[in-house]
Amino acid sequence: QGQLVESGGGLVQAGGSLRLSCVTSERFFSNNAMGWFRQAPGKEREFVAAISRSGGDTYYADSAKGRFTISRDNAKNTVYLQMNSLKPADTAVYYCAAGGSVVVVSTTPTYWGQGTQVTVSS
Repeated sequence: QGQLVESGGGLVQAGGSLRLSCVTSERFFSNNAMGWFRQAPGKEREFVAAISRSGGDTYYADSAKGRFTISRDNAKNTVYLQMNSLKPADTAVYYCAAGGSVVVVSTTPTYWGQGTQVTVSS
């Protein structure tokens, strides 16, 4: 029920773009707010972005504002993270997350994906 499967990571040059995807089951997706976190080597996992169940509300970490966009396609049970103007500092493993509300998913998610590596070269 709580399986989250990410894709879309890879290697990109600074200034480039990537779009991450996270798909789950229909029932699970409709009942949960969704989010993205990241963890760089030697650092703690940090919040990146969250989106409400309806998709009407979105929240971003300061580091993501203006460059990243979170969205969800409820017909495809998929949440996306569009990342533009990528910097080497964005290099990390990116994790999809889910929880009952945007407050939960942005602070203490209930469910986690396995992660996808994003590497930004200078």
